[in-house]
Amino acid sequence: MIKLSLAEIAEIVGGRLMAADPERTVSGKVEFDSRKVVAGDLFLAIAGDRVDGHDYAEAAVRAGAVAVLASRPVAAPAIQVSDPIQAITALARAVAPRLNASIIGITGSSGKTSTKDLLAQVLAVAGTTVATPASFNNELGYPYTVLLADEDTRYLVLETSSRGLGHIRHLTGIAAPRVAAVLNVGSAHLSEFGSVQVIAEAKGELVEALPSAADGGVAVLNADDRLVAAMAARTSARIVTAGEHPDAEVRAVGVRVDSSGRAAFELVAAAGRAPVRLQVRGEHQVSNAVIAAAVALACGLELPVVARALSQATAQSAWRMQVTETAAGITVINDAYNANPESMRAALKALAIMSEGRRSVAVLGHMAELGPDAIAQHDALGRHVVRLDIAALIAVGEQARAIATGAALEGSYDGESQWVPDATAAVAKLGEELRPGDVVLVKGSRSAAMEVVAQALIERFGSVPA
Repeated sequence: MIKLSLAEIAEIVGGRLMAADPERTVSGKVEFDSRKVVAGDLFLAIAGDRVDGHDYAEAAVRAGAVAVLASRPVAAPAIQVSDPIQAITALARAVAPRLNASIIGITGSSGKTSTKDLLAQVLAVAGTTVATPASFNNELGYPYTVLLADEDTRYLVLETSSRGLGHIRHLTGIAAPRVAAVLNVGSAHLSEFGSVQVIAEAKGELVEALPSAADGGVAVLNADDRLVAAMAARTSARIVTAGEHPDAEVRAVGVRVDSSGRAAFELVAAAGRAPVRLQVRGEHQVSNAVIAAAVALACGLELPVVARALSQATAQSAWRMQVTETAAGITVINDAYNANPESMRAALKALAIMSEGRRSVAVLGHMAELGPDAIAQHDALGRHVVRLDIAALIAVGEQARAIATGAALEGSYDGESQWVPDATAAVAKLGEELRPGDVVLVKGSRSAAMEVVAQALIERFGSVPA
């Protein structure tokens, strides 16, 4: 965070100094995890359902926190406010205009975190870059990330989530982007939005927050998604289209995917073309990479620099196409962070490619928040598994039962589709049936906690050092 005195912070957040020296300066970040506090930080005490940060106020100060941002009295120097989340929001809103950074926003139904991670690594070659940690993209994560930036930050990459209309508008009101990218409009959180059209309306709030083209605003839109491409009408910013569509201004041509699941292509833009070979896995990463490239080019980076940085970028966030080779000769693909119909199909396609000549096994948990279409979507996913010629399927949990049913009803499976009640049963079943050479994909929505299965398999079969 830019350096501010406790008195300045108290004035910004409308708080009251409690046993705190108003002249002391916060030179670090605003941190809500007392275990991560270092000297110069401001500790944000949040009362959660299971843990109350106020109980760790003294420990945070001992670790170096200058003071605590708290909603009740604590035995430590503090700024007391009525609502810590509102306070950190106000602080980020006040700090953002003082930054020298180019602020970049990213949204989409899927791929936000992967694209953010790729983009941050590309921009880092040109200057100090701060990006949303993991998928911390909500009403706490957004201002938290803004406050990670300081006077030396050149690029601030903010991932934006949405749980309903007005959510992205609220986030961009904290720190407005100059460049924004919309990846796609899918069926994630369909039960909350009600329709794909409403999801598109919500995602488009990001480009509505941009300044005009005359003031430097740039909207990077996925040319391969018609609902995203239509958002051009919702902004006066300069439009840059990106994707594999032949009319896209920044595009991938000649895409090919090797047996490890890594894609290579020619990156084409107005400045020419340059080869890219991705380190991240899955053909769906091509779209993420091209959009990241378009943003980087809009920020002034040169095409060869962008292509080279993309080719060197690696996966940064856990449980996203994370591949582990085990000592038993079994390959485990942990893509368990989250799931929706689109990301499930992308991961299954990657599994089919990566298992060519080997036995493929899909271990799938449920997809959450699909509303009244949930059973039909799960059934369709099971049928898709069969059509991809995945050798075996294990559906995990009651909500995933329709995946196994759909596969069984597709007609070409003969006992390869199984259902188990929970992760423990899945691990036991896999322990009995997996053999050397198998490639196993583990995926499901966050609420399915399928990473438990992946981690148990790795522990059971032993990982091989990279």
